[in-house]
Amino acid sequence: MHFSSVYRENIAQMDNVLMPDRSFDLVKRRLLVGGDSLTMYYINGFVKDDIMEKLMQYFIGLDALPRGENAAEVFLTANLPYVEARTTAECDPAVTQVLSGGVCMFGSTFGGCAVLIDARTYPLRSVEEPESDRVMRGARDGFVETLLFNTALLRRRLRDPDLRVEYHRAGRRSRTDLALVYVEGKADADYVKWLGEKIDDIDADYLPMGHASLIETLIPKRWYNPFPKVRSTERPDSAAAAVAEGKVILLCDNSPEAMILPTCIFDFLQEAGDCYFAPTTGSYLRILRHIIFWMTLFFVPLWYLFIREPQLLPRAFSFILPEKPGEIPILAQIYLTELMIDGLKLASMNTPNLLANSLSVVGGLILGDFAVQVGWLCPEVILYMAFVTIANFTQTSYELGYAVKFMRMILLALTALFGGWGLLLGLAGTVLLVATNATLNRKRNYLYPLLPWNGKAMLRLLVRMKKKN
Repeated sequence: MHFSSVYRENIAQMDNVLMPDRSFDLVKRRLLVGGDSLTMYYINGFVKDDIMEKLMQYFIGLDALPRGENAAEVFLTANLPYVEARTTAECDPAVTQVLSGGVCMFGSTFGGCAVLIDARTYPLRSVEEPESDRVMRGARDGFVETLLFNTALLRRRLRDPDLRVEYHRAGRRSRTDLALVYVEGKADADYVKWLGEKIDDIDADYLPMGHASLIETLIPKRWYNPFPKVRSTERPDSAAAAVAEGKVILLCDNSPEAMILPTCIFDFLQEAGDCYFAPTTGSYLRILRHIIFWMTLFFVPLWYLFIREPQLLPRAFSFILPEKPGEIPILAQIYLTELMIDGLKLASMNTPNLLANSLSVVGGLILGDFAVQVGWLCPEVILYMAFVTIANFTQTSYELGYAVKFMRMILLALTALFGGWGLLLGLAGTVLLVATNATLNRKRNYLYPLLPWNGKAMLRLLVRMKKKN
């Protein structure tokens, strides 16, 4: 919808859309400039007060507003001392600018144009290191909830003239700001084009949960497949490294996470900390992370198989079998422990910070000790489940950790029903779920570089190689 050439009709149109009289934080401000009028719309709390005060003082000091066919453009170039400003003849961009925190200005001589001033500022927390993705060495900054700050953190690391930051908007009513970040010439151009078109075709009114809502609108939800669809990071250095390797970063306003695309399951086992050490140390940490991660999936089901069929266990390892299995079946003990661990996690999340660490540790020790004493659990179950729980934190994705937990529980159930064949059946089902996981990979499999096989890419995932100059 375009603006009218009549000043009063434009004001009535904006009043009808924004209704400033019904929202206390939406301000309609009228100024007299000589014999002319200026009317501004903005949201209190978003605009920079000191800048707006100086602009208003400057406007009041003018003798009159420009006149003529291009009065708004003349005012923009000759009478508006601000770096980010433009004109528009359409209502929708003007309303979006106001709701995004900017200023929309109408002049009685501007005709069918409005002047938009990007004088917004958002509530902002500091760019401290993310709690869930810490490193022993390296940068200590992290993404925040403001899109412009996040793109600046990437620009600071990648001073490449080929770095592109494409602006998109999603959500018919929320109009959430998005940005695709990539290096032209390194990223797959067809993939970037396809991804941009897919974002523009999002059919949703709102994206209230930021990147989580965005993922659900971009990827069809398959409830039976728990494996994560997209790898996310809160670290600018990890995101910058991915862009430098030819990947695409998708940023969403109001979300402190960057989505790294395309995503394969092996990408989740890479961390920024590996690159801050020498290649030998980084490779050791990466290989160790792979070994421990896969042990969290196989270790407990394999141990339960040996309990169920002890003839399969070599005599030298017979010490791993429990001497006193407890009063309830081992399988029920394992499931009970899984539930108790998740319960302690939920409790620790809602516990005040001063008490969280002490209560979680004390709670785990007391519950485990008393459960063994009364015969509910055997010590071996406590030991192996404690290992699995701690080992799960070797990778930072909570979604992947819970996906492995669900697969482990299914493997245990199949092993209890069918023995060794059940374990093999569960492993085959797990591979099938991983291979068919729906992601934004387009032509690339979720198991890449294993399927299709790419030896060099697989070696780079497992071994931290020295970068070439």
